[in-house]
Amino acid sequence: MNSRLTDPDRDCTLSGCRSYAADAHNIAPGAISNEALQVVRSLREAGYEAYLVGGCVRDLLLGHEPKDFDVSTNALPAQVHALFRRSRIVGRRFQIVHVRSGRDVIEVSTFRGHHSPDFDEDGDGDEHTDAGSAVRAESGMLLRDNVFGTVEEDALRRDFSVNGLYYDPDTHCVLDFCTGVEDLQARVLRVIGDPEKRYQEDPVRMLRAVRFAAKLGFSIEETALAAILKCRNLLVQIPAARMFDEVLKLLLGGRGEETFVLLDRYGLFAPLFPDTAAALERVPEDRSLLLHALRNSDERIAVGKPVTPAFLYAAMLWPALRHRLQALLEREQLPILAALHEAIPEVISRQVRSITIPRRFATPMREIWELQQRLITRRQPQKLAAHPRFRAAYDFVLLREQSGESLQDAGDWWTRFQTGEEMPAAAERSP
Repeated sequence: MNSRLTDPDRDCTLSGCRSYAADAHNIAPGAISNEALQVVRSLREAGYEAYLVGGCVRDLLLGHEPKDFDVSTNALPAQVHALFRRSRIVGRRFQIVHVRSGRDVIEVSTFRGHHSPDFDEDGDGDEHTDAGSAVRAESGMLLRDNVFGTVEEDALRRDFSVNGLYYDPDTHCVLDFCTGVEDLQARVLRVIGDPEKRYQEDPVRMLRAVRFAAKLGFSIEETALAAILKCRNLLVQIPAARMFDEVLKLLLGGRGEETFVLLDRYGLFAPLFPDTAAALERVPEDRSLLLHALRNSDERIAVGKPVTPAFLYAAMLWPALRHRLQALLEREQLPILAALHEAIPEVISRQVRSITIPRRFATPMREIWELQQRLITRRQPQKLAAHPRFRAAYDFVLLREQSGESLQDAGDWWTRFQTGEEMPAAAERSP
């Protein structure tokens, strides 16, 4: 990032704003999505304010290619929707507009405003103003947050200072209402406002802190980190369906291994995968499988190969399944396949209390697990190799062996079987 960003233009007309002119930063206009620029222009031509905002500005300043581009405006969601024919309003808790431009979808949000000082003074958790409405739970979590305001207010409502940066494509200025530029240069994630209060408003911000720290290689500012250790149990309030999307961002963002290490270190893994966390407490060595699975996924993502959530969830829940399976084998003396068929639905039903696992992922995850013992015993290999989930189950066997499990050399056997070498005799003994 250009070091001249430490010398902002103090003549910015917006209150509390530091403006960095075009010659003071390294954002090349050609690096910005034409579709996003067109959305900004259309809003401005209609008489509204509009800027590029958030992660795209952050990434451009860091010299990274943004994954997507977001726009912030003073136009209300209904006004944005009326302006763009190919658009739709999404979200109830936090209304935004998805504008389709070419093949891209540009996310357009309305400037968020401050809540009134007497918000919820009547105890019903509901605030209504001429600029929108908000609902807060007793815990402080915002259940709906559609109070609108100015760009200055919007900046102070964002999560981290490095995500509170705006870009004006007409003047090519970067607008900073907090300490975003300074924190980018210091590689620090700083929560805007009181971290504890901001986490209470939305506990998912703690997960975002870890995700950005892993993705960007930033440290989490001291007070923000201390608040995570105090507020981490608030994550149990988040609906399981929303948590599924958040966990995919955490583990499938290309920095899954580093993200898991930080989640584990700061006590955020247990609210997400409680049974796995408990199993890891009993057998810390089982972390090896999770680390290997995430490392393998990161490597595949880095070269553009697909990664299925079903396989990753199979790995993340494997320690919990192993623990439950061992209990059934020891206490109830069940045959291994019978114990497996009993343990699998139990583990899944307990996990979905924390994170929803859609059937399109739960079914292949179950099949990967169910095929494990059959791959170890190697009976009817041709039939097994024709199973639609064979490849994923075989990869899972390799993962288990890579992590230190002893599986009667099943991985090597199946590797040679698939390469057409002379097939060894299938194992006939019970495990």
